[in-house]
Amino acid sequence: MARKTKQEAQETRERILDAAERLFHSQGVSQTSLQDIAAAAEVTRGAIYWHFKDKVEVFNAMMDRATMPLEEGMSPPAADGQAPAQALSLVDLRWGLVNVFHSTMHNARTRRAFEIVSQKVEFAGELISLQQRQLDAHLRWRGENRACFEQAVKLGQLPPDLDTERAAITLVALVGGLIDEWIMAPESFNLLEVGQTAVEAYLACLAGKQPAALPPLSDDERARLGQVPVCPIRPRTTQD
Repeated sequence: MARKTKQEAQETRERILDAAERLFHSQGVSQTSLQDIAAAAEVTRGAIYWHFKDKVEVFNAMMDRATMPLEEGMSPPAADGQAPAQALSLVDLRWGLVNVFHSTMHNARTRRAFEIVSQKVEFAGELISLQQRQLDAHLRWRGENRACFEQAVKLGQLPPDLDTERAAITLVALVGGLIDEWIMAPESFNLLEVGQTAVEAYLACLAGKQPAALPPLSDDERARLGQVPVCPIRPRTTQD
């Protein structure tokens, strides 16, 4: 039998992930077997094992492909994995979060990934490791927020006595809560409009009596919404 080309192998991998995404979304992660995925992708179980060690690895690859905004944040983490290598400005932080809301509303893959991780995963058995992944991701995102706020304090944009750790935790809860609320009832409100208003109001609240830290969202920033990946795509090693 002729060896598959690299392109054919990549196409097979993508077909497997497409099938896994559909099944995880429709019937839950724990209720989906590798045999289910193989049948939906029209490949053998051996083809799945050629690309992935187990179902957890399939799940992780599917989530990485969707570039989960709340997992990866908006800039690469530092060596310790807890904070970004370079702190975001308040303006960049605001834009990144607005882009998260935009992508959740308008990118079907991003939306499905959010729904799977928030509603379709039971953190037990073989999937227990996914709970630690989620925790690590939130800690990285919290660290990114904190680094941004600490920089803003140094620049005089936020009060010197601001508790940046608490502020970072609250921002994570604000954004995550809005997304969860929208996923439950997407027709009930406009996530982009409500999300932007909420983030800007929160940052203004943090600033207190300090000069306004954020200019209005520019036409250029609005035009770029959805045009830039929510988080950086990292190189992945796959078998041919």
